[in-house]
Amino acid sequence: MNVSILRCLSLSTILLSLSTFAQVPQYELDLQWPRVPMGDNWLTGGIGGMCIDRHDHVYLLNRQNVVDADLDGAKLAPPIIELNPRGEVVRGWGDSDTLGSRLHDCHVEQDGSIWVVAAGTGYIQKYSNDGSEMLMQIGQTGTFDSSDGSRQGSPLNSDRAQFFLPAAVDVDKDTGDIYVADGELPGGNSRIIVMNSEGQFLRQWSMFRTNSDQDITPLPHCLRLSNDGLVYVCDRQADRIQVFDRDGNFLRNIFVQFSAVSPTLGRSSGRRGSAVVLAFSPDEEQEFMFVVNQNSVMIDVLERKSGRILTNFGNGPGRYRGQFTLPHGIGVDSQGNIYIAEQEGRRVQRYNLMN
Repeated sequence: MNVSILRCLSLSTILLSLSTFAQVPQYELDLQWPRVPMGDNWLTGGIGGMCIDRHDHVYLLNRQNVVDADLDGAKLAPPIIELNPRGEVVRGWGDSDTLGSRLHDCHVEQDGSIWVVAAGTGYIQKYSNDGSEMLMQIGQTGTFDSSDGSRQGSPLNSDRAQFFLPAAVDVDKDTGDIYVADGELPGGNSRIIVMNSEGQFLRQWSMFRTNSDQDITPLPHCLRLSNDGLVYVCDRQADRIQVFDRDGNFLRNIFVQFSAVSPTLGRSSGRRGSAVVLAFSPDEEQEFMFVVNQNSVMIDVLERKSGRILTNFGNGPGRYRGQFTLPHGIGVDSQGNIYIAEQEGRRVQRYNLMN
């Protein structure tokens, strides 16, 4: 091979590498979003989860665990808070007793109705967009899918539409089937359950384990359906995402690693999870996947199909702008901007897509 051909090949390789690098998305913190003070001088507790509708309205799940003394200077924000694309409050609604404890995830359907998951319960609920009407509840209030129906009972993972500490919900846009990750904490269920649009049980499956990892507690902490018919589940204790088809056939693991910045001797390390919640980019192919890594306290950007980590963003743990304190929710709008909800930080931040 002559020198000119080698030079052409080298130049082609460099250009290809630069082109690939240029496609990696970059983000910038939006210092003007959301607009504060929020609502009627509202004070939020931990933001347990979030979701975004087709109009780019953002719904925050407020756990209301505020410092009582702070209510001398503010009003307790409602459990569900809707913000428009400018970060202004549209409305707040919800009764905390009816919604249930430990708000964790939500999903907005095309008609604007919203599914809400409270992890400390045995049910999920669907509301009208303004929260004025509960449209459906799957699972009986005060009952868990356990040996005695109580929170103290042994998990059953039974073939019925009753839950035990549900973590996440998504809806198949083609069939209307409802997918729930059921088992947010140890001692609860540990499965993915699928129901039809009427809430009737269809099928379920467990997290995938082999002989080498069977001792890792299966905690399906998040669940999202991709446009190509795959089910992505956060296997939190194993620091990975498990991918299934719609019937529950295991396809592969996507490992999300981290490296501790400080020495780990004499302290706990890596126990929060590297794959806690996830969201996809808004393009039809959903080229990118965004994962909340609570161990590094950063947002990892992955190439969805390969599972390769391309980059990350955020300034690690802390309470200053651009930092995170136990991030627990993530969403992406139609423009590709990313929203991060913090449980302990008790706030939401937006990162605007730059390229």
